[in-house]
Amino acid sequence: MLRCPKCSLVWVSPRWRDEAIHEVYGEDYWKSDRPRTKGYANYASEAALYLKTFRRRMKFVARHVPPGGRILAVGCAAGYFLRVTKDAGHDVFGVEVSPAIATEAIQALGADRVWVGTLGSLPPDRPGCAPESFDLVTMWDVVEHVPDPQALLEQARAMLRPGGKLIVETQNVDSRFAKLLGRRWHHFKHEEHIYHFNQKTIRRLLDQAGFAVESMTSGYAGKYVSFGFIAERASRLNRVASLLLSPLGWFKRANVYLNFHDEMVVVATPRPPATR
Repeated sequence: MLRCPKCSLVWVSPRWRDEAIHEVYGEDYWKSDRPRTKGYANYASEAALYLKTFRRRMKFVARHVPPGGRILAVGCAAGYFLRVTKDAGHDVFGVEVSPAIATEAIQALGADRVWVGTLGSLPPDRPGCAPESFDLVTMWDVVEHVPDPQALLEQARAMLRPGGKLIVETQNVDSRFAKLLGRRWHHFKHEEHIYHFNQKTIRRLLDQAGFAVESMTSGYAGKYVSFGFIAERASRLNRVASLLLSPLGWFKRANVYLNFHDEMVVVATPRPPATR
């Protein structure tokens, strides 16, 4: 990893090619035999916890979208956030680059509600996906994965109606927890997290993409996780600790809400053209 001495942006070097990045998100990403460095041990097995997490986050999301508003989720994965927002009465659409996981979102929401590909490849004439037609665009743990995050944010801006908002969640490389763990921080997964932002660099990125930051918090960045997940992540710190934490039976399925305050949830609004 490298850190720019001027702006403090952290990135993986050498930088990934677009084609190489797309190859990362196959079936072995969502059910990985080495989740410490790439992907998830079994993403689908944690479905109930993702749904529980997003239901909790809806208290925050509801502040930034009108009742029945249109929501575009970029990097929607299996569609858990889309399901929660649909249940809350919103008109939802998702974009997911990985066919391996998008299948589940399509099964739950329909092929007309999920685009398999990048946001930039979304046809402007696709029904329900016209530019400037969404009240809210979300990116939960997305911008750190893409080779050109500024281009992605500019594409998101083009999808927002006047007065629309963007919610971005990403890791904070300069958080206290990240500094405490150093190179053992669980978000240092170099095959997928190619950029690491702090409050300064994510604000600068959004500014360059034509957004003004409205708010920034770590208070809604927590997640419900299983004790099995905790044990797996603990192996980055110490193998013995991981073995001691490795639960059995019902304990492995038990879950807890954790927030290390090492992620940022940023709300931004498009700036008028004259101020960009």
